[in-house]
Amino acid sequence: MYKRYLKEHHSARYQALLLSGRLNSYLADIDAQAEEQLELLTQQMAECEGVNEELKAANQMEWVRRMNSIQNRAEEVIKAELIFA
Repeated sequence: MYKRYLKEHHSARYQALLLSGRLNSYLADIDAQAEEQLELLTQQMAECEGVNEELKAANQMEWVRRMNSIQNRAEEVIKAELIFA
């Protein structure tokens, strides 16, 4: 996703990374940062909203619904702050 964004919106940077042979390592670094931040943000949001193992044991479908919502919101935050910044 970031590769396409970089190519379409920052073509000079994309070309420089591509020609220097650093594009793949750069993309891998961005991906690793995004995954790390996504995991942390998801955990923080779940904690703040009271989505925990107790809820999972008591009402599994509600837990899944809330976790899916948290995951989707966290992904949007990461995209806005890291990918499309």
